[in-house]
Amino acid sequence: MADPDCRCEGMAYEMFRGLSKNEQDKEWLERHQIRYDVTRIPGKVICGEWIKTKGHYHQPAPDGHAYPEIYEVLDGEALYLLQKEDLSDIVLVRARKGDLVLIPPGYGHVTINPLAETLLMANLVSSAFTSEYHPFETFQGAAYYIFADGKKERNPRYPDSIPHIREVTCYGKVLPHPFPQQALYSCVGDEQSLAFLNKPGSYLEQYQILFLFT
Repeated sequence: MADPDCRCEGMAYEMFRGLSKNEQDKEWLERHQIRYDVTRIPGKVICGEWIKTKGHYHQPAPDGHAYPEIYEVLDGEALYLLQKEDLSDIVLVRARKGDLVLIPPGYGHVTINPLAETLLMANLVSSAFTSEYHPFETFQGAAYYIFADGKKERNPRYPDSIPHIREVTCYGKVLPHPFPQQALYSCVGDEQSLAFLNKPGSYLEQYQILFLFT
């Protein structure tokens, strides 16, 4: 949190990892090293900030590029604060129910619930790696803090040279092929649309035409 002395009671958020509707789906996900998760973030303001996740980076895949991740807003609204590992780019993505947000290789990210109602979101990610939380722990959060009054404040523990936040709204925008075009769970069993999760280096051109960069 921005306030190092911030204290609060109760749960920050819940994560339900490795979910599946049946044994067939579970077997397919495990065989393809893919994990389907659901996260629930209550509507809450803590020490002036909208409640948020801890934030993490992804490790490199065997092809040398960091694993990506894809989110779907199931209910509520979300702010996804992305920051490139070298801090050359920082993006705040606004998403609503039904929107898909793809986190490209090399970006750490924090999810923020900007409403008083509960945010429910799903994600698909490779099960071949573990998330790296240490950088966000070391710097006490992401490069910017997002406050409930709309203020965005630079984290003073980061270099003065970090860029300003770029803001992107993805309401209703569709991801390019071959990335998922529909509800994430409906992609279970579709090897082609989820291949990018374990082979990030094979999709470098496609990442560049995401709405994040246009």
